[in-house]
Amino acid sequence: MSNQQLGLEKLGWDKWFEGLSILQCRPIETVARVAAVDRDQLLLLNDGGAFRAKLSGSYIYRHRLSQERPCVGDWVCVEKHQNDDLGLIHALLERKTSLRRKAAGGSIEFQMIAANVDYVIIVQSCHFDFNLKRLERYLVMVMDGGAEPYVLLTKTDLVGPDILATQLSQIRAVGVSAPVLTLSNVTREGIDELKQILLPGKTYCFVGSSGVGKSTIINELIGQDMLETKDVSATGEGRHTTVRRELIILQNGALVIDNPGMREFGILCAEDGIEGGFFDIITLASHCRYRDCTHTSEPGCAVLNALSAGEIDQKHYENYIKLKEESEFYRMSYAEKRKKDRDFGRYIKSAKKDMKRD
Repeated sequence: MSNQQLGLEKLGWDKWFEGLSILQCRPIETVARVAAVDRDQLLLLNDGGAFRAKLSGSYIYRHRLSQERPCVGDWVCVEKHQNDDLGLIHALLERKTSLRRKAAGGSIEFQMIAANVDYVIIVQSCHFDFNLKRLERYLVMVMDGGAEPYVLLTKTDLVGPDILATQLSQIRAVGVSAPVLTLSNVTREGIDELKQILLPGKTYCFVGSSGVGKSTIINELIGQDMLETKDVSATGEGRHTTVRRELIILQNGALVIDNPGMREFGILCAEDGIEGGFFDIITLASHCRYRDCTHTSEPGCAVLNALSAGEIDQKHYENYIKLKEESEFYRMSYAEKRKKDRDFGRYIKSAKKDMKRD
């Protein structure tokens, strides 16, 4: 293995990406990983360090959708000569995993959060932020993208042991099998346990609402106040400070991505994630009388029978139905929008041909 490949391994490179680069990158190009995106420029990392680059005009022309553009964690093929101020990105290597959501607002599009992430750490505060429905929503999107989830409950110093124990029981009661960690930045309980799961060369993405302590935790992991934080509010909750996603290399070699707090986390085309996030209900569904059972009113529905018997939690079931319907609704809207875009594209091409004939 070359010295360059050994250097790239520290950034998460492996044989899977190496095989892709042979197919997608030209001899004049090298590979680099996206550390941050700042409007029309990207901060890249490779075995030689950090440098900036921009997308080539041909790439922009061929990739109109935002989800097709590089995001934090992506690997790209970039051309950069010694005297160039900026590199030029010509290709995006296929993503091994991804974390994405429906774009905020009324847009029926994907928004990429991060790519090629090994683990996603879902952060919730034990104080005012604890929310099982939101946790299940995050878990669906993590599993849909192929990464492994962790749950991290922060600010344990603001609640009593009985409340924390109840929250942990509630998480397990709705069928969450992901590892759950607890932490307090004040008492420092749980910090060592968090550090132990962070492995060299692996990428960890921290997600959660504003003010749950993500940046404070990452500053602790870095060992310095690299990320800006603000004092807590009168309620004991932090204030949102992270303004961009950024890939950071820790001293032990692990890679972490901090994220701005997300108020919306819409579900779009996430059938695989729903199956993984609600494995208990999916398992029961295999015993339903009808193959196309919606688990809402059909006779012989194993899910409804288990619900009546108290074998599954009512709120857990209701959230499953809600997320399933939301995903299907947006999937159909997305498919319809893509069809209209294709039809419009064909119309433009046809109109251009007619103009040339005239």
